[in-house]
Amino acid sequence: MEGKRSNVERSHLLHRIRVFTRSFVKDLSTGRFPVISINRFRNYCTDSSGNCFCSYNLPNGMEVLTLQRQTQVHRLDVLLRVLVIVQQLLQENRHCSKRDIYYMHPSVFSEQSVVDRAINDICILLECSRHNLNVVSVAKGLVMGWIRFLEAGKKFDCISRPNTAWPIPVNVEEVKDIQITNSSIDG
Repeated sequence: MEGKRSNVERSHLLHRIRVFTRSFVKDLSTGRFPVISINRFRNYCTDSSGNCFCSYNLPNGMEVLTLQRQTQVHRLDVLLRVLVIVQQLLQENRHCSKRDIYYMHPSVFSEQSVVDRAINDICILLECSRHNLNVVSVAKGLVMGWIRFLEAGKKFDCISRPNTAWPIPVNVEEVKDIQITNSSIDG
């Protein structure tokens, strides 16, 4: 059941990405500047003249991104590049870390925080978590000893190599067939 639910979620997110990109391209093709509203739960605007495309006239916490503001062009470029990567991850049912995404275009992204912000923006736009986008944390820590398991079809056999440390799986929901033995009992 879990697999079916995740396929439905993935299909739903892919649909939302297509709707978003079609709207963006349609605006560009008709000569309009795309406008993206992001709910930030804070207000960035200090211009009360109404002559800007910031969040002054929006509810508190709404931020508007548009190509009309030169300062936002790079941010939108990054957002769209990361969105393409996320779309590929979802289509191929693969996972990668935010750090992996950064290293795909380090000259464009310039620093890790730029990718982090784009992923947060995408999560807000698509109303989902980073986990739903197949963007995971970097593996931290190692496992070794008398354990054997599968993760995403890959076998980790610490039992046959008990002195080898393996990275802790990032996708713990995909860990299956855990076997734990005690060398003094089994040996």
